[in-house]
Amino acid sequence: MPLTKKYSKDKSTCTVAFSLPVDAAGGAKKIFLAGEFNDWEPTKLPMRKAKGLFSVSLELPADAPYQYRYVTDAGVWLNDTEADCYVYNAFADADNSVVVL
Repeated sequence: MPLTKKYSKDKSTCTVAFSLPVDAAGGAKKIFLAGEFNDWEPTKLPMRKAKGLFSVSLELPADAPYQYRYVTDAGVWLNDTEADCYVYNAFADADNSVVVL
């Protein structure tokens, strides 16, 4: 399921719904969202599990890109296959997902 974005009336903020299908979670019981918006804290933003998806919504300042990844309860970092784009991260030696607002 793609990222969904809902901008405020003045376009200064955007509520982004992040979601990951349960079958893409590798058997994880819990999934967390980590990214530039929460200092990459791997367990700070738990995602809710419902209707075959893990999901969470965040209100973010608009007019900026944000790098993020999903983290399983086993500490495995996953990319979003529906991200707007990807950016290489030398620290992780992997790509990060990006949402562009």
